[in-house]
Amino acid sequence: MKKYVCECIGTAVLVLFGCGSAAIAGETLGTLGIALAFGLSIVAMAYVIGNISGCHVNPAVSFAMLINKKMTIKDFVGYVISQVLGAIIGIVILRAIMVSAGMSIEIAGLGANGFNELSAVNVNMVGAIITEIVLTFVFIYTVLGVTSDESKSQIAGVVIGLTLAFVHIMGIPLTGTSVNPARSLAPALFLGGEEFKQVWVFILAPLVGSALAAFTFKRLNKAKR
Repeated sequence: MKKYVCECIGTAVLVLFGCGSAAIAGETLGTLGIALAFGLSIVAMAYVIGNISGCHVNPAVSFAMLINKKMTIKDFVGYVISQVLGAIIGIVILRAIMVSAGMSIEIAGLGANGFNELSAVNVNMVGAIITEIVLTFVFIYTVLGVTSDESKSQIAGVVIGLTLAFVHIMGIPLTGTSVNPARSLAPALFLGGEEFKQVWVFILAPLVGSALAAFTFKRLNKAKR
């Protein structure tokens, strides 16, 4: 049970500070600042809950671990439920903070992902799908590589956090960067409208990217051992 609670807490922190930075201070921080908020959230949580749950805080990470037989189906289901619940808690807290500050949720948003008119550069649906598959592939491939080598265990949290930050740098102007279905679902649930209609892309594409990374890692990297 402790690992599920940790996944819930870790995802809540990621969503609160990542999506919160985008919604509350996006214009001030810019792309780099928002990217660092997401990345540093992972770094912080990795060194707190990593030894308990592995600090997946992302269904796409858990999916890759399932494919590579590093977790059971039971744990996978428990992790995903915990991650989605944590993401919702993070958005509930963020929304409460924004309302207390008199901010308009409709105008500021909640850090949701999107394409077409919801994209800063008006990327279309196909472009959004390609973007999310590629960004998730890079992120998950890195996660698998650094967590499969015990000699890198001390720096794994930093490497994963910085990788999440760098994929955000490219992805934020395009889709807002998901690479995490739980992180995308939570704000879409609260915003509704077009954000909710488009959220399927940010659930499906990261899972596809995750599967591709898992199979690639299994074929290439494990073959060397």
